[in-house]
Amino acid sequence: MLKAVRMLMLRVAWALAGAAVCCFLIVLIHSRFLRDGQLAAGTCEIVTLDKDSSQPRRTIARQTARCACKKGQIAGTTNARPACVDARIVKTKQWCDMVPCLEDEECDLLVNKSGWTCTQPSGRVKTTTGVI
Repeated sequence: MLKAVRMLMLRVAWALAGAAVCCFLIVLIHSRFLRDGQLAAGTCEIVTLDKDSSQPRRTIARQTARCACKKGQIAGTTNARPACVDARIVKTKQWCDMVPCLEDEECDLLVNKSGWTCTQPSGRVKTTTGVI
């Protein structure tokens, strides 16, 4: 009985040692491929965000995003957040295909295809222009 307990403890020790080595290797590989400040493929982050409310009933917001998009993708907007989207959407300027508005908002292309509007159920309209 004592020998069986020792063997079990030895197996548990080896399993824990193996798990520790595996975790160490994952951290090592991650740190080699993603240096400080690097983004994972297919992700975006907001770098700057400026809001100007100096005009009555109007807020002008400007944001800069940094993206690490995969092949065939380009920086865009999905659900009102920076995201990597299919490059075809940007080339054809079919902005609403990237679902840029929030879930309860309706997307409409501007007449000259220079951007889009997101209309909330309350009637408030958010216009986005100056893209790409």
